[in-house]
Amino acid sequence: MTITFRACTATMSDMPSPPHDTLVKLFTDRPQLAVEILRDFLGVDLPATPLVRLEKTTFNTRPSDDIESDVVLVMGPPQTAVHAIIVEIQQDKTKDPKQIARYAAALWLMLRCDVSVLMICPDRNVATHYAQPIDSGLTGYRLRPWVLGPDDVPVITDPQEAAAHPDLAAMSVMIHGLNRKVVEAFAAALADVTDEHAPKYYEYAYSMSAPAIRCLLEEIMKSASTEWPVYSPFAREHFGRGKTEGKTEGKAEEAARSVLLVLDARDFNVPDDIRAQITTCTDLAQLETWLTRAATAQTLQDLFTENESD
Repeated sequence: MTITFRACTATMSDMPSPPHDTLVKLFTDRPQLAVEILRDFLGVDLPATPLVRLEKTTFNTRPSDDIESDVVLVMGPPQTAVHAIIVEIQQDKTKDPKQIARYAAALWLMLRCDVSVLMICPDRNVATHYAQPIDSGLTGYRLRPWVLGPDDVPVITDPQEAAAHPDLAAMSVMIHGLNRKVVEAFAAALADVTDEHAPKYYEYAYSMSAPAIRCLLEEIMKSASTEWPVYSPFAREHFGRGKTEGKTEGKAEEAARSVLLVLDARDFNVPDDIRAQITTCTDLAQLETWLTRAATAQTLQDLFTENESD
């Protein structure tokens, strides 16, 4: 499949970026995604097992020196691993390929099973760079990572396909979102999802995308629903407007739900008393403040702590 990639011209750095962190979250939320990409898109022959679990991402070498990958998944029962997958999100060429080979070797030593390395590279040149065989420096050990580049991410324009694979659909928006049909299919798919996962995937797509794609996302989601409960500048604006006085209570409930969704998406364990404090709040201004803080809070206490930026 040949797909045209529209590259983002933003300057990359060595520090993890929101797209990097969001892609990591996609794979940790649903480990089966890495298996599907390797097996269905890249043709890797993997063991037939429904058991896939997250593993610690830190390996230890000698002398004591911790090296840490983005995501580590293990296939098979807890005591009998049959295959391991290392997922690395790479947006530029700064990581030494030999480090990737070290990850695979260290994990093989720990688990004593075969290891596949899956590189997710939104940039075509970066994908080509890491698709080359890696000469580890150890005689006989040459690693070739499996690379998912922009040409490998499907252009999903069918709402049913987007609904069946919302994580891939979010990646499709990131890569191909300037194609309006991709965003429309994604929005239509999320409109049919009745549980709490739809806002999470919208947030993923929004966080990973370039500014032009974000504008298109907001435009299309606005036409689909003016009460879309997600954390984004678009949502904050619309929560603050309100249609009529009679809808104040309903808006407060939606805003409180959004605060909890953001906290849940960021893996905070929200105690019942704090959850009740949020859900019973009817002050829209306070809820908007909590919603803003929820996106960057390091602890739950940060949600309720005044700071100069508020």
